[in-house]
Amino acid sequence: MNFRKKILNTFSKEPKQETNGQNRRSFLQKASLGGLSLAAFPTKDISDRVEYITQNVSRNSAPSDLKITDMRIAEIGGDVAFRTPIVRIYTNQGIMGHGDVRDGAAKEYALFLKSRLLGQNPCNVERLFKIISQFGHHGRQGGGVSGVEMALWDLAGKAYNIPVYQLLGGKYRDKVRVYCDTTVSQDPHEYANRMKARVDQGYTALKMDIGINLLKDMPGAVINAPEGNLKPWDSEYRNYNLTQHPFTGVQVTQKGLERLMEFLHIMREKIGYEIPMGTDHWGHFGVNEAIKIAKAAEPYNLAYIEDIIPWHFTDQWREITTSTSTPTQTGEDIYRLEGGFEELINTRAVDIVHPDPNTAGGILETKRIGDYASKHGIGFMHHHAAGPVSFLGCVHSAAATENFLWLEHHAVDKPDWENLVTGLDGPIVQNGYVTVPNKPGLGVELNEEVVSKYLVKGEKLFAPTPEWNEIRAWDRLWS
Repeated sequence: MNFRKKILNTFSKEPKQETNGQNRRSFLQKASLGGLSLAAFPTKDISDRVEYITQNVSRNSAPSDLKITDMRIAEIGGDVAFRTPIVRIYTNQGIMGHGDVRDGAAKEYALFLKSRLLGQNPCNVERLFKIISQFGHHGRQGGGVSGVEMALWDLAGKAYNIPVYQLLGGKYRDKVRVYCDTTVSQDPHEYANRMKARVDQGYTALKMDIGINLLKDMPGAVINAPEGNLKPWDSEYRNYNLTQHPFTGVQVTQKGLERLMEFLHIMREKIGYEIPMGTDHWGHFGVNEAIKIAKAAEPYNLAYIEDIIPWHFTDQWREITTSTSTPTQTGEDIYRLEGGFEELINTRAVDIVHPDPNTAGGILETKRIGDYASKHGIGFMHHHAAGPVSFLGCVHSAAATENFLWLEHHAVDKPDWENLVTGLDGPIVQNGYVTVPNKPGLGVELNEEVVSKYLVKGEKLFAPTPEWNEIRAWDRLWS
């Protein structure tokens, strides 16, 4: 039997009750399974021939016609990450974009924006950001705008089939350096051993949480101690951790200061001086105590002393910065360049700015902050403590910004954290670096099976959110 007769006999065995559409599908399936070329079917009509030859062509290739059709949330937490709402934006072409709302923030910060986005083309990222940016603010309140902005970039990259860093103008580096901290110990030797273990894991930049929490069992170390015998916050309307630093009346005595420096001394003896070491979570106290600590730490050549007072006390930050050779750093709770980072940078109030892209306004706004800091000779890092989706968003922003230093990795001890996403050859972090993804968008997709495992109690996996489709509002800020 010749080849043509064999093919015709194959199709003659199709059940007669099939519709034309079913016959066409059967034809295409058999052709595909047989590995046959289009030339083998000269008797089929042109529509069948075109459908066959284009069966593997992506249909997600019309960016100008892309429209947002839905937005939903899956909120995770527990043993995999800090509580983090994951944003998913749907489109009319079947592609989806993902981003994270800032860890610890409310998912409603993102859902509130849905009615402003439906029907819009997600590729117009900057234009849409200008529509929604008025609904963000400092701290966790910037999380909704920032998470949505990341999801828009993810969609734009997928629509144009290029990685996000390329949409930002290209990359300065192929790998992004990360830093990490570790669990705290009241024993300075054990604490140093834990830091050394991070070095042994391949990390080349570290941070340790060190502060008056390490002095709570040491008599005579802290004046007006929040957990001391006087219990000074028992009669206050707010807790110590909600009281801004200048208003606590907390002071560190010489005895307490020497104990804190002992932690730094033993740490440096253990890991050496080559590796950069930053510090955070010193406590809530005023500018004088901050200067005292920063000056005492000078012999240990810290990479930075972070958030030792709230970011918005710009004049006080400048006073600290000019009083010590220990580099100063702040910024994880600041939203946007204008109205936030701009004054800190213009006045050189700190040595390093430290935006969290999940608060700062997303990927492009974080790059703008870095570029502006570079113009003024200020260092630039990334804070991050959410899921791997926005972590990769940070990687794209960092890769595209010239003066970038290090990106925070806050999930070293959470083995399933990386398993929340697929699409990259693991592990994501290798020897203290992340290879910049070259896949479209952010470069990953969600592993829904793992995400489902860590949904917070009562949460469903991307449940419909029709109640946020329409909000009657007049958003204009001027008359």
